[in-house]
Amino acid sequence: MRITVETTVAAPIAEVWRAYVSPEDIKAWNAASDDWHTTTASVDLREGGAFSSRMEAKDGSQGFDFAGTYTRIVPQKRIEYAFGDRTAEVLFEERPEGVHVSVSFDPETTYPLEYQRDGWQAILDNFGRHVEGLKAS
Repeated sequence: MRITVETTVAAPIAEVWRAYVSPEDIKAWNAASDDWHTTTASVDLREGGAFSSRMEAKDGSQGFDFAGTYTRIVPQKRIEYAFGDRTAEVLFEERPEGVHVSVSFDPETTYPLEYQRDGWQAILDNFGRHVEGLKAS
C-alpha cells in the first residue's frame, strides 16, 4: 500500500519545479517541523543520477541521510526515484489555481503509516510555503 500526500502551490510550474530540485531550495524547505533542518543536499537530476539530503534535529540529538537514485525524469511533470528497497513518484500538474504536487511512496515498516503520512505531508506543506514565499521576497 502506497501513501500519497499532496498540495497545490500558487506559482508557475517552472518555479515549482526548480525549487523541488535545487539543492539550495531543498535545504530551505525539507523539514517536517521547525526543530529539524536539512544541512546538505545534492541533486544529479537525470535517470540514474543520485540525490541525497542530510536531515538533522537542530539540537544535534539525531539525524539521518535520505538518499537514492532517480529512475525516471519528465521535466516539469514527473520524478520517480528509488531509495533503498522503496520507491516514490512525484507528479506536477498545472491547474488554474496553481501547480498540484503529489508524492506517492512506499512506506517503511518501522513507523506507523499515519506518522509517515503526516511527516511527508508536513514536508510538502513546507515546500509549498517556501515556493509561494519566493515571489513575496
